Amino acid sequence: MNIKQKLLNNDCLPQIKMIYNTDDSGAKFYTDRILNLIENYDSVFHDSPQQLRIFSAPGRTEIGGNHTDHQRGHVLAAGVNLDIVAAVNQNNSDVIQIKSDGYDMISVDLNQLDPIETEQGTTLSLVRGIAAHFINAGYAIKGFNAVMTSSVLKGSGLSSSAAFEVLVGTILNALYCQNAESAVKIAQIGQYAENVYFGKPCGLMDQTASSVGSFVAIDFKDAQHPIVEQIPFDFAAVHHSLCIVDTGGNHADLTPDYAAITTEMKSIASFFGKEVLSEISEEDVYNNVFELRQKYGDRAVLRAIHFFADDKKAVQEAQALKNNDFDTFKKLIIASGISSFTCLQNVYSNANPQEQGLSLALALCQKILGNQGAYRVHGGGFAGTIQAFVPTELLDTFHTEMESAFGKGKCHVLSIRPVGGVEIK
Repeated sequence: MNIKQKLLNNDCLPQIKMIYNTDDSGAKFYTDRILNLIENYDSVFHDSPQQLRIFSAPGRTEIGGNHTDHQRGHVLAAGVNLDIVAAVNQNNSDVIQIKSDGYDMISVDLNQLDPIETEQGTTLSLVRGIAAHFINAGYAIKGFNAVMTSSVLKGSGLSSSAAFEVLVGTILNALYCQNAESAVKIAQIGQYAENVYFGKPCGLMDQTASSVGSFVAIDFKDAQHPIVEQIPFDFAAVHHSLCIVDTGGNHADLTPDYAAITTEMKSIASFFGKEVLSEISEEDVYNNVFELRQKYGDRAVLRAIHFFADDKKAVQEAQALKNNDFDTFKKLIIASGISSFTCLQNVYSNANPQEQGLSLALALCQKILGNQGAYRVHGGGFAGTIQAFVPTELLDTFHTEMESAFGKGKCHVLSIRPVGGVEIK
């Protein structure tokens, strides 16, 4: 029986309910979404629908460890119920063809595996880099046709790029590798493509959270072999919702702000002959504050102080979830947010101090939630989104006031997805 017939027969309903953490009504919505995707596939490619396969990869939310991953520290993240879904068919060629909603078809010839300079910063580069990694590892990768649709909000800090990378890696792993590669390895392949082919020196948190799913505690001390632990935790049991608020900030020209964080943190490590902060101790920094601030400036020292504080908090937050101690978890989230504001200083850009949407959103959180919820900057910072853990009894008020301030559709109420990149079958 092909996948379309299974969907029509509701054979996939239990898996869909599990993946999207939803009820029968919600599962019907997601089933219809996939059926529409299959129709779109047929209109684009006109090949054998009998062999069609469906794959999904989620966006992610960073929960703990703000800018700790690139210093090979600890983070806490989670996959969310917003995802990219693909209808896929092998095409018996050396070309990967992908048509995404709202975008032109892209085609990648697998006979050209080297990075192409003019492709840097494009989706083409990511597909080429992922395929090249599999082929260089000895897998007999061939082409496929795919139609994709995404609910991962661009600019939301939920990492649509990582979801795309994980999705392509999951597809190739299933079609041509008998799923031999682990979820963590697929994340590393996505990071490789983004670093080497796309040209962005990203860490590994986004791809790992998307690929593994659920709540994920990650220790990046050994970058090639990160320690990854899934943490089962049911937010419904504590009567809170996870909200992401898009403040509508402009991400243009923020690259120098992001890059400065990594540069300044590494400069402190270099003082001690090390590459990243996780290779030194907090005491090293405090015992050498005078020399460090003279050589690198006060902000670099403050950002190092943030790293050590938030690195510890990420571990403590994970432990609080394991202990079902949600009150402690919320206190740690608040403390993490304060550290990001005062020490990491990534809540607004010094280049544009008149634009402080994140600061305003956090102030509104404090007003609405008081000591009943938790909130912090979300993701890279400077513009974009904040994250809040909102008690059920305050959710309507929170949603209304945030959308009153930032616009309709700017407050997103999410759930945590228990799995990462997956085939729906």
